[in-house]
Amino acid sequence: MPVSSMTGFTGAAGQHGAVEWTWEMRSVNSRGLDLRVRLPSGCESLEAVIREAAGKILKRGSVSVSLTLNRTAAGSAYRVNRDLLDRLLDVAAERARDTRLAAEAPRLDTLLAVRGVVEPAEADVDPDEAEARLKAIAASLDAVLEALVAVRQAEGAKLEAVLRERLDEMTSLCEAAESAGAVRAEAIRERLEQQIAELLDISPALPEERLAQEAAVLAVKGDIREELDRLKAHVGAARDLLDEGGAVGRRLDFLCQEFNREANTLCSKSGDVELTQIGLGMKAAIDQFREQALNIE
Repeated sequence: MPVSSMTGFTGAAGQHGAVEWTWEMRSVNSRGLDLRVRLPSGCESLEAVIREAAGKILKRGSVSVSLTLNRTAAGSAYRVNRDLLDRLLDVAAERARDTRLAAEAPRLDTLLAVRGVVEPAEADVDPDEAEARLKAIAASLDAVLEALVAVRQAEGAKLEAVLRERLDEMTSLCEAAESAGAVRAEAIRERLEQQIAELLDISPALPEERLAQEAAVLAVKGDIREELDRLKAHVGAARDLLDEGGAVGRRLDFLCQEFNREANTLCSKSGDVELTQIGLGMKAAIDQFREQALNIE
């Protein structure tokens, strides 16, 4: 299964009888799956269908789903909500009395433009026809979900390419660190001898056992091979996750924490300009990797 992004937008349209509809789905980043559904009146029963279908194929992302209905010209039929229209007229007359002004009566076209005064004549729709229409709308949901998955996977392919580039960069930096002059055996030995000499200058009478302990501590502090081995292991694990595909975003984010831990230790142990520059380059590559990994499902 390919790696998928959490971002995407798609839509789909359909028609049944005199009614046309449009689905729209928009997805952005989220720690989990957050589904928000907006449906027109009379379609409330579709929410459960949407949540079940989306939950089967989407694992993460803040997903907004909206459905819009429109009647075709051939099937356009409207009714006037006379109760609402009468209440508006009463309010206008009451307002005119309260202000004691000879207010001009509100225009009919203004009142008809008020939301709810003119409504689609849904009450005239045959119940069997309405049920058949809902089934047709629900059937078209699969198409828009598949389209959203395709968009997210196409975006995921682009992100995967960037992530693999950053992993290649980390591998190159690990190799550069391994071949740096400061990590060669003779360089480590010279640095250790110098540090021991400095210790003896400070405390000439330092016991041999204590001297051995201090030398061991200095050797561990100056050895970055463990950090490089762990960094390479984490790079390999990240590649395996990308090969596995699917919803691997959370595990990639965890690996980024491990990357940062080793890179920080590498920088803190570095007593050499070359190693410091490599460590800073590693941290920059890790930050770029994490920035893109946050978009992965």
